[in-house]
Amino acid sequence: MKKLGKIVAVANQKGGVGKTTSSVNLAAALASIQQKRILLVDSDPQGNATSAVGVNIRNISNHLYHAYLGTCSVTDILLETGISNLKVLPTSIDLVAAEIELISVDKRERYLSTLLQSIRSDFDYIIIDCPPSLGLLTLNALTAADSVLIPMQCEYFALEGLAQLVTTIRSVKRSFNTSLFIEGLLLTMYDKRNKLTYQVADQIHKHFDKQVFKTVIPRNVRLSECPSHGKTIVEYDPQSSGGKAYKNLAEEFLKQQRMNRV
Repeated sequence: MKKLGKIVAVANQKGGVGKTTSSVNLAAALASIQQKRILLVDSDPQGNATSAVGVNIRNISNHLYHAYLGTCSVTDILLETGISNLKVLPTSIDLVAAEIELISVDKRERYLSTLLQSIRSDFDYIIIDCPPSLGLLTLNALTAADSVLIPMQCEYFALEGLAQLVTTIRSVKRSFNTSLFIEGLLLTMYDKRNKLTYQVADQIHKHFDKQVFKTVIPRNVRLSECPSHGKTIVEYDPQSSGGKAYKNLAEEFLKQQRMNRV
């Protein structure tokens, strides 16, 4: 029997915290540098993860929304990317309609989980980029996932949003997915020159201790530039501070997986 790939939801209801950047570049580093079989699931209707790996959504006819509707299978919409070992399950703004159309459907929170079950064994890790909200699409991702990776920008309001997200994760764990756990908190847009960065980071470490990744993602111009070229940081500038950070994150993530198996 083939081993099932681990599903990791990258979630934070607050926008602008580096959620998609982290989903895309962690996936790319795991695939390209660590040679793991990776599926990136773009579950954010904005479709930024899709375009970040070089896929033009206007050139494809079926995507995640159609799989939700059942008009095509999930295998029909998987796409290759420019990175070896990395595939993407693309999306578009149409996915917004899924939240409305499924609102009264029985077991509506399990649609994504059902879709991914048929392909889990084809990948080592499946990374889901969630929308910046706690709606039905995020609920589907959390129900499907084994764990949650939470990107956190080092600013005051991030702490308030984190409390709400943790409450949601606990609720999902209690009601829909008893094995769900927090993979780790990832500090993003880390600015060593900013005193507030250290203060917020200190508070997060005090509350979550070993659940915080040692790797931090710095503010980096190259990370901001690469999506406009349809490339991940692994392709665009792997030697930049952002490129090195995601390489280190991939290594730390895999080390954590090995430790959890012991």
